[in-house]
Amino acid sequence: MLLAYRQTQDRELFETLVRRYERELFSYLQRYLGSSELAEDTFQSTFLQVHLKCDQFEEGRRFKPWLYAIATNQAIDAQRKDRRHRVMSLDKRSGQREERDWSLLEMMVSQQPGPQAQVGESERNEALWSALNQLSEQMRTVVHLVYFQGLKYREAAEVMRIPVGTVKSRLHAAVSKLADFWTRNYAELD
Repeated sequence: MLLAYRQTQDRELFETLVRRYERELFSYLQRYLGSSELAEDTFQSTFLQVHLKCDQFEEGRRFKPWLYAIATNQAIDAQRKDRRHRVMSLDKRSGQREERDWSLLEMMVSQQPGPQAQVGESERNEALWSALNQLSEQMRTVVHLVYFQGLKYREAAEVMRIPVGTVKSRLHAAVSKLADFWTRNYAELD
C-alpha cells in the first residue's frame, strides 16, 4: 500500500494505511512512552516521517518493521525532548494514569476487583514500570517490541537493525535483570 501511495500520492491510501496501524502503533507508543499525550505526538510525527521518507522504502521489504523502526526512533527523540522540558504536575505523581471515578453503589455491585486488589495491582504495575525504566534503552526497546507488541525476534531485529541473536541476548539479559530487580525490591507485592 505504501508503494501505491508513493506512486500516486493518493490521500485516501495514506489514510487507510494510518487507520490500519493506528490502534496497534498508538498502543505500542503509549506503553513505550508511558504518556498518552506523548504517544499522540509521536504517532503523528511517525506518520509524518512515513510520508516524508516513503521514497526511501525498499520494494520487497516488509512495511511493519520499517514503521516500527520509525516509531521507535521518534519515541526515543520524544523521550529526550520530554526529559529536557518536563514539568511536574502538582496534582499527580509522574506516570500516574487517569482512573475512572466509581460511585459507592457501582463498587458494591461491580464485578471488578475490590479496592485492596486494585491498589495491589496498581502497586505491581508501578513496580513493573520502575523495573523497566532501570533497563538500558536497548533492552527496554527489545522488551517493548517482543513482549508488549508481540513482534517476532526477526521483526524486532529489523526494527532495531541488529542481528536476531542480539535481540535474543538482550531479551534474555533484560528478563534476568527484571527478575533480579523484582526479587530485590518488590517480591513482597506478590
